Amino acid sequence: MRNKLIIIGASGHGKVVADIAIKMNKWQSIAFLDDDQTIKTSMGLEVIGTTADAFTYKDEADFFVAIGSNAVREKVQEKLIEQGLNLVSLIHPSSVIGTDVEIGIGSVVMAGVVINSSTRIGKGCITNTSSSLDHDNAIEDYVHISPGVNMAGTVKVGNGSWIGIGSVISNNVNICSGCKVGAGTVVVKDITEPGTYVGVPVRRVDR
Repeated sequence: MRNKLIIIGASGHGKVVADIAIKMNKWQSIAFLDDDQTIKTSMGLEVIGTTADAFTYKDEADFFVAIGSNAVREKVQEKLIEQGLNLVSLIHPSSVIGTDVEIGIGSVVMAGVVINSSTRIGKGCITNTSSSLDHDNAIEDYVHISPGVNMAGTVKVGNGSWIGIGSVISNNVNICSGCKVGAGTVVVKDITEPGTYVGVPVRRVDR
């Protein structure tokens, strides 16, 4: 771990990420990169350049990609990994992380989250405020679990899927890659085709 952390993305999601990094108290300095050159500071932290400038700091900083879009986050993070930059995960001190939990690089765990034992979270994932994941869940890469989501045990979520705020996922359910699950949706059976899903119980709406 290095003394400097650079967060890519200085908007709303970046602010929450920066707050977690500050509370972790592991870096002497924290700064942003953002492609909107009108943004000079965020959260009282300096914006020191654009995404393309990341490679300038390769040997002196840790990096975190704070971009809300799963697809864009994946594109940026994979490029940084390919170029040998050091990606870190960020875990809010108020979260509860069980035994035998794995969290991949570039993933963030926000305030009030509970992740129970033997759960696996891939790289570049967002586990958002006050969500809960029970035992033996498998969250693949670049998934966004929104605030207040409740997942029972042995749930699997495929690459790049987005689980909307306040959703409930029953136990032993598989959600395939490339899904969008709307706010407040109740998922009680497997979702096997990419698409947009809403409702109680869940139904597909993008046919």
